Parts: sequence; structure tokens; C-alpha cells
Amino acid sequence: MKKLHLALGVANLEATIADYSQRFGQPPTLVIPSTYALWRTETVNISIRQGTAQEGGPLRHLGWEDDQAPEFTQDTDCNGIVWEHFTAAQQAAEIAALWPGVEDTI
Repeated sequence: MKKLHLALGVANLEATIADYSQRFGQPPTLVIPSTYALWRTETVNISIRQGTAQEGGPLRHLGWEDDQAPEFTQDTDCNGIVWEHFTAAQQAAEIAALWPGVEDTI
């Protein structure tokens, strides 16, 4: 099954976590304090990453979480939007590489 992946830069991580938790009806699957949060719902995979006040709101990238993805891939579409393709395990490995010590919480 494929799930749409959406990655956003946000100006206020804590406020966004509270807002999106209410919108999605569930808390994030993973929170890296002051840096990152990830939700996995039945239909989407959404991550947010702390930026500066000026960076709040931009799309970081889109993608597909796909049980059948043979490897993590990334390409850019004709509009300049980055698209990633990955499994949940591949995303977990990327998170663990960026933030060592969170492997057990993913």
C-alpha cells in the first residue's frame, strides 16, 4: 500500500504538534524535541521540521511511503518539487542516522 508523504518546515514546532494532533485525531508517532515530528495515519505520512520564523510553512518535499519500495529514492518533478519513495523501515533508518539514539522510539 502507498501512503502520501508530506514534509513541511514550520516556525513553531510545539504549536504545530498541538494543532496537527487535533487535526489528525492522534499525537505524533515520533517527536525529536525542538526539531522534528512524524505522524503515520492510515492514509498519510506527515513530517514537520523546525525552521526559522521566516521559513514556517514551506513544503520541504512530497513522497510515497510504499511497502514495496526496493530502496529509498528521490527525484525532482517538472515544478522543482522533490519527491521521495521509501518504506517505513527506510524512513526509520534515515531518522536514526540524523538523530542517533531515537531508534527505539520509531
